[in-house]
Amino acid sequence: MDLSTKYLGLKLKNPIVPSSSPLSKELDTLKSLEDAGASAVVLHSLFEEQITYEEQEYNYFTTYGTESYAEALTYFPKQNEYYLGPEECLEHIQKAKKSLGIPVIGSLNGVSSSGWTKYAKQIEEAGADAIELNVYYLATDIDTDSKKIEEIYLNNLKEVKSAVKIPVAMKLSPYFSATANFCKKLDDAGADGLVLFNRFYQPDLDIESLEVVPDLSLSTNWELRLPLRWIAILFGKIKASLAATSGVQNHNDVIKVLMVGGDVAMICSELLRNGVSRITEILENMKKWMEDHEYDSIETMKGSMSQKSVADPAAFARANYMKILNSYKIR
Repeated sequence: MDLSTKYLGLKLKNPIVPSSSPLSKELDTLKSLEDAGASAVVLHSLFEEQITYEEQEYNYFTTYGTESYAEALTYFPKQNEYYLGPEECLEHIQKAKKSLGIPVIGSLNGVSSSGWTKYAKQIEEAGADAIELNVYYLATDIDTDSKKIEEIYLNNLKEVKSAVKIPVAMKLSPYFSATANFCKKLDDAGADGLVLFNRFYQPDLDIESLEVVPDLSLSTNWELRLPLRWIAILFGKIKASLAATSGVQNHNDVIKVLMVGGDVAMICSELLRNGVSRITEILENMKKWMEDHEYDSIETMKGSMSQKSVADPAAFARANYMKILNSYKIR
């Protein structure tokens, strides 16, 4: 049974890749992920705020727009509250690369290009096999149009690509007005992979203290439907590798990702809930499913349920919306 796949030009032994999370903070846990069967790992992110701290520019991020909302200052962590600073992050990559036999993917998380090129190069020099750019940007300025938002992503990609030789993936949010077109722009600009999609963590309200409070809810496999749809639409239309993230919980989810055309399924919440050993269970169940359905490799199933391959391509578009609404029965 051949479970191998290719992602960002890297040959992987299977399609399961733990995404950037607290699980990648410790070397012992990284080793456990590898032993459980992970084919590669995305390390904990280096955040732009850490870089700007390093360059004495953090004041801009913590004061811009706060003259009206002073309490907003409390949402920015102090430098010592980050797990690793820039130098420690680079050292962690070096240690991970020496300790692991699987590809190590570094991660940069931010908005502006300040410091990204420098640290992307240092991440490459530390031994990372690839870089994931996580442009975590929520467009709240009513005077900023969609073209400007796309330019932020494209400029960051181009600057990093010009600085490194290793593959670069872009982790995207689903909030673009023309997702397919924008993905093509990133592909044309040299993105080696697209990771679909980032989860924007929504704040909650404490109606007793009248405060906006941070809240973290782990993903469920219902959330996988969004990346499945867009990977199915993009498969065969762009050159970049495609990765699904958010909602991968079991072997059925991984198989769905592959069938719509994904190269890898990134997993996090399921491991945080039920432990690293879930990777082993998922891989074994994948093998059994493939045997039962007479698949001898990942490649024979990849893209078989993409938009260009299914009998009814409209199922991924508006027709599916109308069919669902018309099928609902009121009890």
